[in-house]
Amino acid sequence: MKDDNILARERVSRLIIRLAVPTVLAQLVNLLYNIMDRVYVGRIAGVGSLALAGLGVTFPIIMLVSAFASLMGMGGAPRAAIAMGKGDNDGAEKILGNSVCLLTVTALVLSVIFMLTRNKILLAFGASENTLRYASEYISVYLIGTVFVQLSLGLNMFITNQGFGKTSMATVCIGAVLNIVLDPIFIFGLNMGVRGAALATVISQAVSCAWVIMFLTGKRTIIKIRPKNLRLNAGIVKLILSLGISPFVMQTTECLIQLTFNTGMLKYGNDMYVALMSIFFSITQLIWMPVQGLSQGAAPVISYNYGAGNTERVKRAFFLLFTASLVFSFAVIAVLEMFPQLFIGIFTDDGELIALGKNALRLFMAGMSLMGMQSACQQTFLALGEAKVSAFLAAERKLMLLLPLALILPRAADLGVWGLFLAEPVSDIIAVCTTVGMFKHKSRVFFGEKPSRRLAQ
Repeated sequence: MKDDNILARERVSRLIIRLAVPTVLAQLVNLLYNIMDRVYVGRIAGVGSLALAGLGVTFPIIMLVSAFASLMGMGGAPRAAIAMGKGDNDGAEKILGNSVCLLTVTALVLSVIFMLTRNKILLAFGASENTLRYASEYISVYLIGTVFVQLSLGLNMFITNQGFGKTSMATVCIGAVLNIVLDPIFIFGLNMGVRGAALATVISQAVSCAWVIMFLTGKRTIIKIRPKNLRLNAGIVKLILSLGISPFVMQTTECLIQLTFNTGMLKYGNDMYVALMSIFFSITQLIWMPVQGLSQGAAPVISYNYGAGNTERVKRAFFLLFTASLVFSFAVIAVLEMFPQLFIGIFTDDGELIALGKNALRLFMAGMSLMGMQSACQQTFLALGEAKVSAFLAAERKLMLLLPLALILPRAADLGVWGLFLAEPVSDIIAVCTTVGMFKHKSRVFFGEKPSRRLAQ
């Protein structure tokens, strides 16, 4: 029988553009949640740089919250897409229901744990006596909305993986636009400072969450959230977690890396360097989010057609993703290397901070020019259900390379903060070589054989 799903019949290049463009736009808009907080907070009169450093210290906690959303969302959505490709919509709905339950329970647990231990964690993450106040004020409000963050981020992936790219983009845009409007009102108009930035984010995520749930229980969606599927099933939970472990490792290790960099900058430098790292990590997001958007646009095409056994469409989708990701990462880094002060100037008007970070940013970002290849290969492993390989590659770059280098290089030849800046490009280049080599080795299996039955179980 002919498969009428657009993921199976529409031209691959046109389909990826159709899905990737709104997804990339959504990722760019999604940046505005944290970036706009930093842009406004960095300009609070008299305390902008210290407040910005305080927000930077909270970022590992925010990343950890997002990591759990990815664990369930990116673990469940590809599994659901593969099941849909095999015509098992009931199975896909069970995966969706279990993901909803996991996201909700996890959000409640995280909120309680972080709220009770926030100051100790913030001090461990690099807060000083000067910045702890701002970090604590921000995260105390942010944690109230953890459940909204979890559900909006995690469940939006199920919308994308059904082919509703524009709807997925709307989820992010609604919240981001609201955040942009509320930030200056709360921060400056109501004189709430960093608390206002956090409150604007919580309200915006709550609205996005409501939008996602309304869609996934409405008439347009192919698979729905149904009460009968909200009870956890051990087999389904295992499938979700086994695949979601890769993006989870990527983001939790990012949390660990930011902890290492923040404490290192405080040890070898001062609060100004901690503020600088807050800016650098935001710029890194600025580059990575569109690349991830491309991957998320291609993932439904890859997962669905792999489940349907159409390897030619899988191959075509991968090569388009690989080319677009590499061109983007190379072009953006080239611009950054020429004009680093423009990127730093987005977040601060402090001339001393801009001068301090200009050359450091050039070094820190140099290896990311090739990271489009890393992203394309690693995300394709994920879309194909190769949980173990994707998890290894996620751990390799951060835990096996960047973390040891960030601890060793600052002490080598008294490099100090420059050792931390150097650790990033060295680990990036090695990780790219490993990932591309591994994908080339396994590509014959992916593109030449029918998918394993276990991938859609």
